[in-house]
Amino acid sequence: MAELDQRGLALGFSGRLAQFFLHNTLTPLLAIAALLLGIFAVLVTPREEEPQIDVTFANIFVPFPGASSAQLETLVASPMEQVLGEIEGVKHIYSVSKPGIAVLTVQFEVGEKRNEAIVRLYNAIYSNQDWRPPGLGVLQPLVKPGGIDDVPILALTLWTRDVARGAWELGKVARSIETEIKRVPGTRDVEVIGSPDNVVHVELDAVRLSGHGLTVTEIAAALSSSNLVQQAGSLVSDGRTTPVQAGTFLAGRDAVAGLVVGVADGKPIYLEDVATIAAAPDQPESYVSFGAGAAWTGQGGPIAQSPAVTIAVSKKPGENASDVATEVLRRAELLRGTYIPDGIELTVTRNYGETANDKAQKLIQKLLFATASVVLLVILTMGSREALVVGTAVIVTLAATLFASWAWGFTINRVSLFALIFSIGILVDDAIVIVENIHRHNQLGRSTLADIIPRAVDEVGGPTILATFTVIAALLPMAFVSGLMGPYMSPIPINSSMGMLISLVIALVFTPWMCRKLLAHGHADQAQKGATDATPSRMTQLFERTVRPFLAGPGGRTRRHKLYWAILAAIAIAVGLAVVKLVVMKMLPFDNKSEFQIVLNMPEGTPVEATARVLDELASVIETVPEVTDYQVYAGTAAPINFNGLVRQYYLRQSPEFGDIQVNLLNKHDRDRQSHDIALDVRAQLAAIGARYNASVQVVEVPPGPPVQAPIVAEVYGSRYAEQQQFARQLRTVFDTTVDIVDVDDSLESTVPRLVVTVDQQKAALLGVSQTQVTEVLATALSGRDVTFIHSGREREPIPVRLELPVASKSQIEDLLQLKLRAQSGAAIPIGEVVTVQESTWDAAIYHKDLLPVVYVTGDMAGPLDSPLYGMFDMVGQLDQLPVTQHFIAPPDDPNELAVKWDGEWQITYETFRDMGLAYAVGLVLIYLLVVAQFGSYFVPLIIMAPIPLTIIGVMPGHALLGAQFTATSMIGMIALAGIIVRNSILLVDFINMEIAAGSTLEDAVVKAGAVRAKPIVLTALAAMIGAFFILDDPIFNGLAVALIFGIFVSTLLTLIVIPILYYAYLIRRPPPAATA
Repeated sequence: MAELDQRGLALGFSGRLAQFFLHNTLTPLLAIAALLLGIFAVLVTPREEEPQIDVTFANIFVPFPGASSAQLETLVASPMEQVLGEIEGVKHIYSVSKPGIAVLTVQFEVGEKRNEAIVRLYNAIYSNQDWRPPGLGVLQPLVKPGGIDDVPILALTLWTRDVARGAWELGKVARSIETEIKRVPGTRDVEVIGSPDNVVHVELDAVRLSGHGLTVTEIAAALSSSNLVQQAGSLVSDGRTTPVQAGTFLAGRDAVAGLVVGVADGKPIYLEDVATIAAAPDQPESYVSFGAGAAWTGQGGPIAQSPAVTIAVSKKPGENASDVATEVLRRAELLRGTYIPDGIELTVTRNYGETANDKAQKLIQKLLFATASVVLLVILTMGSREALVVGTAVIVTLAATLFASWAWGFTINRVSLFALIFSIGILVDDAIVIVENIHRHNQLGRSTLADIIPRAVDEVGGPTILATFTVIAALLPMAFVSGLMGPYMSPIPINSSMGMLISLVIALVFTPWMCRKLLAHGHADQAQKGATDATPSRMTQLFERTVRPFLAGPGGRTRRHKLYWAILAAIAIAVGLAVVKLVVMKMLPFDNKSEFQIVLNMPEGTPVEATARVLDELASVIETVPEVTDYQVYAGTAAPINFNGLVRQYYLRQSPEFGDIQVNLLNKHDRDRQSHDIALDVRAQLAAIGARYNASVQVVEVPPGPPVQAPIVAEVYGSRYAEQQQFARQLRTVFDTTVDIVDVDDSLESTVPRLVVTVDQQKAALLGVSQTQVTEVLATALSGRDVTFIHSGREREPIPVRLELPVASKSQIEDLLQLKLRAQSGAAIPIGEVVTVQESTWDAAIYHKDLLPVVYVTGDMAGPLDSPLYGMFDMVGQLDQLPVTQHFIAPPDDPNELAVKWDGEWQITYETFRDMGLAYAVGLVLIYLLVVAQFGSYFVPLIIMAPIPLTIIGVMPGHALLGAQFTATSMIGMIALAGIIVRNSILLVDFINMEIAAGSTLEDAVVKAGAVRAKPIVLTALAAMIGAFFILDDPIFNGLAVALIFGIFVSTLLTLIVIPILYYAYLIRRPPPAATA
């Protein structure tokens, strides 16, 4: 039998639920349990600055010594691409074929499980090992998987003011503390960058070798054979065994120098007689230095640029970045004075653990402030006891939501916390609506509070449940957005939806219990009652003046039609703001980070010393910037990667012509300018320096959200690679001449001279010399050959014995041709006698994407619009005049046509807004179905959903007024608004139905609906706007805040007027539906 209220009327589901828990002793215990679970979640949930996007990819390196780029493309890259294309879950396959090696990259779909994906990759590669015959010369593929956990969370830079110390000394210190850092629980990879190899150099003297009649091959053989040690076995005598070791290892420089490599005139020839032997650092192939900026606050005052070595530390999956970083730094401090000697400084040049913790602490503070602000709002409008009920409900809801977020697998990061902050206003809605209705009935004083509460909850319970599910229906489809943006933004719909469900349960279960405990202890005094009683009267008068003229009576219909046209005009004007660029569209605005990066690409063939000089010149600009604390220069190698560098594969930039400068800024609270403004300010000066050296200089900021290859990417496809390259040069000219397009670069390589040493096979055969001997000697002389290793018993890293010519002897080919080979007759002959040298050019790299040859042209946009989309479409218009087809979504279907496919930020923007638009549409359909189920009508839901377009009237002008860009987060705000605004319509329509069922006239019911429901509607709107105000200062989520604040403000005001009028216009033509209370 259904439960009855004191009037004998049957209670609905929400009323019965409230009545069941109203006197239940478990109710407060459930709330306490939720609070404890929330505290537990805060303590155990890992903290990160950004959501960890599961991007699984792998690099496959396939060496083919001596092969040209074209040979590698046809014999290695293309067949391997076909094999990799068979793997399930692969999104893109990239390859670069360059002389001697092909590098392929397999990018899996976002969300593919790393272990399973890598197993499928290895299976595909090694089950096709017979793809090329063994004697072809193609070596074994090397597979190196990568993912988000390869990004270092911490970078420690060792440097010194002591001019007598250099990178080698710093490297020895770094390697000594590397093991200690690896002992810290939670650490994954510890990499030392900038430390030269510790080697025993054997620098051959061609003249002395010739004088003693020795060859390079014989020296290498002597070194290898003299370092062979073996456990020969055991001797057995006198009842015991004695193990025998045959030979001893080369234990150091002296052992190598004293090695006998030949005999002349009965006297031994020692290695030091024909070579210079030194235990020293290898000839530097990269340089790292540390410099102080204008805002340097370290000890010792200003410093000159100093040699440096960087230790990059990454963490294991699932570990708390803040805890791992803190423990590593604590361990590093303990090593000062022991492993880290006096005179060597250690500076933290990256600490994502600290930034993650600071961001989390800041956002948790904002969360508390937002909650307190909502409570203050309720105090001002309903009273302190009601505010205590609402505040407690919100805190319990947040605690339970944090636990649910942890259980789902989310970390505490900026997106998940922003989801909670923006949800505050939504989460509090259920509690406000129910407490306000209990408060209103209590003020009427018609019964006891225990009898009032179930009836008051039941009165608004149905619309509240429906309204909650409409918000969930609007938000939840966003969780299915694909691509990199999906996982990045997924905490917003999922956390918000879980929070809404939890807030509904708490509003129906815990809030009535709290009301009975707190509101029962004394009613408001007569003055307060009088004020409350007078409020509906004033609200009634207001709605009589504003709504009544649009109802029955002379001119009512005409006024309604004018109102409709005025609203349509306002919507058209709001949309037009984007057309005239008063509102700029962009994927995401730049965040205010404390770092940015300068990427230098010198022309191919540039030695590392020249690259370092240009980097020093760029650094001289950086060190004058007032906000720069310090910077690190990396020449010939890459700086520790961030997520952007991971996606762009900056870790492969290991070549003399490449360089980076990692720039660190003051904390954002200690400077006035945004990091983006600082980057824009230095870009022109840096570009001017790069132009003098024919170099590409790019200012790379940490991207807000998912990174791309470059903000603007043009992919040139065609049937002939030479034709593609020629058009790419034309396209680059378009990039260079388009206003506000900066950081232009391409995948074309400079023409680099090459010497080809050709063996005269006839002469070589007559002399008994093979081509193998020639190539090995030349490779040893120029690149060095690690012929054996030192075994001292104390080395932490392998110490090779490296055989090569001195640096001074590597400048002229003639010096190399004087090296001797042993002929079959036993005579030593110069290489020059069996070879000829020809001048040629170096093979340029050949790029493929998804099995098609491609040439890239990239750029960025900096200017008043500051959105790459506008620059890209400007160039799209210019290319319409050229004989080329343009594609925006996918590569051309016809691989033979000359075509440009636009990629970069455009691609991810298109995919994100496409998916969010679909999510918006799905949300609207779900809302429609929910409202149809509640009201039993196909037309009434359309009236209830009518305010959704009204949000545009607030959102677009709001962006224009504040100068904010319309971004992906703005779109999230628009989607959330759909559910929020429909809630208000449901409350109004439901109340009109109840009043008509109670006997009121249609006109009176419409006016009274606005007067009575205005207070909870305005309160919930203000609560949502207050929550949004606390994220208004965040660069990325600014769009979400603007959309919510202005959208809710305008649409709420219009909803209170337009919905009653629309529903009135509908009802005067049709009989009203039954009450839904």
